[in-house]
Formats: sequence, structure tokens, C-alpha cells
Amino acid sequence: MDINDLRSLITVLSLICFLGICFWAYSRPARAGFEEAARLPFTEDDAPAPQGGRQAQEG
Repeated sequence: MDINDLRSLITVLSLICFLGICFWAYSRPARAGFEEAARLPFTEDDAPAPQGGRQAQEG
């Protein structure tokens, strides 16, 4: 086994991992979590907005 065989093996294993991640990301069980995460920016937050800029320093 030389270095080129090892490189080929790593390439094939990387492709299998990539395809596994793609199948997982587009599977139905994962979709619900992704849809919930996509709605996070639109939910109301109870924490007050941070004061920034000069107003916070002068205050």
C-alpha cells in the first residue's frame, strides 16, 4: 500500500461522510429542528436591548 492508495481511501471515506451528512440534513426528523431554528430570529426576546455607543459611556 503506497501513499496514493491511502489518498484514494481518504477521498472515498470523505465522500461517504459528506453524503451521510447530506442525507441526515435533508431527512424528515432533522427538518423539524431546522425549521424551529430558522424561526428563532423572529421570536420575541424578553431581554432588553443592549445600550451601545457613546450614550452608554456618557450615561
